[in-house]
Amino acid sequence: MGFNYIFDSHAHYDDTKFDGIREDLLPELNQNGVKYIINNAIDCADSAYACLDMCKQYDFCYMAIGIHPENADHNVFDAEIIKKFCAEEKVVAIGEIGLDYYWTKDNRETQLSLFENQLILANEIDMPVVVHDRDAHSDTIQLLKKHTPRGVVHCFSGSREMANQILQLGMFIGIGGVVTFKNARKLCEIAQIIPLDRLLLETDAPYLSPEPHRGKLCRSDYIIHAAAKIAELRNTTTETILKAAYDNASKLFFNK
Repeated sequence: MGFNYIFDSHAHYDDTKFDGIREDLLPELNQNGVKYIINNAIDCADSAYACLDMCKQYDFCYMAIGIHPENADHNVFDAEIIKKFCAEEKVVAIGEIGLDYYWTKDNRETQLSLFENQLILANEIDMPVVVHDRDAHSDTIQLLKKHTPRGVVHCFSGSREMANQILQLGMFIGIGGVVTFKNARKLCEIAQIIPLDRLLLETDAPYLSPEPHRGKLCRSDYIIHAAAKIAELRNTTTETILKAAYDNASKLFFNK
């Protein structure tokens, strides 16, 4: 592909959609210029152990450990379990954590408590966070302001005002394939104003494949399409965007 600075800051290669193709796909991605992938666990049980096993098998794969808000009702927060995972060399963040009111608001208090506990833990052990925010912008920003973690709000879907608030907190903003969608006008506007030193690129693989691959299984080398769109919006080159996002992710996750 000609690009050697692909850092996918958010993916889920433990997802069952990759069963049967994972062993061939991951080495292929590495050969196609994907230098690093951060795999995000969605619980501290099956997903976490699958991610850890996978990351130990592939040098370029790392992971975040946390309880996703969609799992808030059937996962009990246990700081000691998360700390045990964080002692592993391959674990570089607390995630994917946050709030999701799209599917249900009935367990809002449970989600808020879980998110806050994980933010507190991340600060306690000095780990960055990977934040999920869907239809919960106000509560998300309120807790981020309260605890001021290091980290990224991934798959950003908020307003320009929220983006500015996140930037003021010193956090990064993650953008993926959604920026290529025809109805992504708001995100395209935000992609133009994010300082280059605060931008992360991601896929959320196997979900949210960019144009021209919508409807297909998303994969990390598709990140170039998001980078190309952002480059177009900012009147710069795809390589400039890829390199900036690579440097930013390396700083956040590897302290490089």
